Amino acid sequence: MTLHATAAVTLLALLVYFGMAVQVARTRTMLGILPPAMTGDARLERTLRAHANTLEWLAIFLPSLWLFAVYWGDLPAALIGLVWIAGRIAYFLGYVGAVHRRFPGFFIQSIASAVLLFGALGRAIFLAVTQG
Repeated sequence: MTLHATAAVTLLALLVYFGMAVQVARTRTMLGILPPAMTGDARLERTLRAHANTLEWLAIFLPSLWLFAVYWGDLPAALIGLVWIAGRIAYFLGYVGAVHRRFPGFFIQSIASAVLLFGALGRAIFLAVTQG
């Protein structure tokens, strides 16, 4: 079983997360708020929170992506993974701009995560029951 597309999506997700970290650093520099300070400007606080929230979701996304790929196939997992990445980018850009603009991206990535997680879980249960 080859999982090249899933591997590529994993790397892309990590590159997006890295890009968010770079944006945190740029925002800090632009505003003159250096570490370890985490507050002092609403834009910095939103950028930090959007970055941290992405890390929180990576813990759900990555295992679910790979398990879905194992149970359902490389290409379906990769395509749903791309939807997750698009949702995270929309979330990040929206949140950095204004708190209320984060919701569309959050909804997109939440649905993609749910499909991956519950798709993998459902298939695992089905196989355990039928092949027991």
